[in-house]
Amino acid sequence: MEYKNDVAALDGLREKFNELKAEIKKVIYGQDEVIDQVLVSLFSRGHVLLIGVPGLAKTLLVTTIAKTLGLKYNRIQFTPDLMPSDIIGTEILNNERNFKFVQGPIFANIILADEINRTPPKTQSALLEAMQERAVTAAGQHFDLDRPFFVLATQNPIEQEGTYPLPEAQLDRFMFSVWLDYPKLADELTIVKNTTSTLDVTANTVISGKEIMFFQELIRKIPVNDNVLRYAVTLAAKTRPGTETAADVSNQYLKWGAGPRASQYLVLGAKTHAALHGKYSPDIEDVKAIAPSILRHRIIKNYKAEAENISIDDIIAKLL
Repeated sequence: MEYKNDVAALDGLREKFNELKAEIKKVIYGQDEVIDQVLVSLFSRGHVLLIGVPGLAKTLLVTTIAKTLGLKYNRIQFTPDLMPSDIIGTEILNNERNFKFVQGPIFANIILADEINRTPPKTQSALLEAMQERAVTAAGQHFDLDRPFFVLATQNPIEQEGTYPLPEAQLDRFMFSVWLDYPKLADELTIVKNTTSTLDVTANTVISGKEIMFFQELIRKIPVNDNVLRYAVTLAAKTRPGTETAADVSNQYLKWGAGPRASQYLVLGAKTHAALHGKYSPDIEDVKAIAPSILRHRIIKNYKAEAENISIDDIIAKLL
């Protein structure tokens, strides 16, 4: 994987991205937009929250992506009785009467946190340090997690009984929140036809962990024009009601706006989006393309927006 310069390396990244997409689409039909966003997040070193009703292949999407990436993958099914030690690991007394730390499922490259809102805050918080610092503290020791480290969490929006909404601090750690919708009729016909027969499709590994880390570094090197940088930061600032930068729509309908992490992700996401679509530097269109998924879970509506039945996506559309 030797490229003669950064431009050639960016071309290589785009080829890999197209290969990855082709492999994933063998198994997942009609969710191209979602696949794009998950891959943008992966190459930006972000984490993704997938929100959708049951049966939309959220878990299948994550397992398929894990297969194409050739990384160590663990699935954690969140339940109300799950404890932090079930995620991080626990100390046991071995036969020499010494305490030995046994690593939990968090020690992997890709974590599928399934139905993350079904577990109490105490257990949700076990993921927080891992997502932010890519390390865990257990039994008084500090353990670095393997790189690349990527958390994909799924959440079911219709189940309110026995669920715990994610705290804002945890939501902020996710780069993207991606809504999955019902498939289009033509796609659903294909899905049902292929999954109710003997057809067996498996995705092949396309990229290694080393290559992913190389491309993640490469994306950080991409230059950004001042006008694009200013646009991204101003966009995040516009969402903060009661500040001098606030947009009218924010003052009218929002209780809280997005923090500085949104600005960072808008710039990083725009760089990655540009690189994956054949550009060598992002423009304002790239920021707009990823903005809804970055802002959606970071802004909170006020009672006026609720009363007038205005959705978060309507507000974001007005801001753009």
